[in-house]
Amino acid sequence: MVKKRRRHTAAYKFRIALEALEGSKTIGQLSSEHEVNPKMIRAWKRRLLEGGPSVFARNGERRQREQEAQEAELYEQMAAARP
Repeated sequence: MVKKRRRHTAAYKFRIALEALEGSKTIGQLSSEHEVNPKMIRAWKRRLLEGGPSVFARNGERRQREQEAQEAELYEQMAAARP
C-alpha cells in the first residue's frame, strides 16, 4: 500500500526550523517527535537561514504571478479597444 505524502504548512515548517535553530533538541529528536525525515528538517533550517519565513509561503508567489498575468491581459484588452 502506498503511503500518501503529507503536506506541511509554512507555519509548521517555520516552527520546526526554529526549533532546530534553537539547538535545545537534536535533529534526530525533532525528527522522531514530529515524524518528519531529518533531511527535511535540515533543508527547512537551511532555507530559514537563507530567506526567513517567507521562503515557505507558496501562495503569495502564485497570487502575485496570477495578478500580473491578469493585469497584462487587461492592458492588452484596453490597447485592442482603442481606435
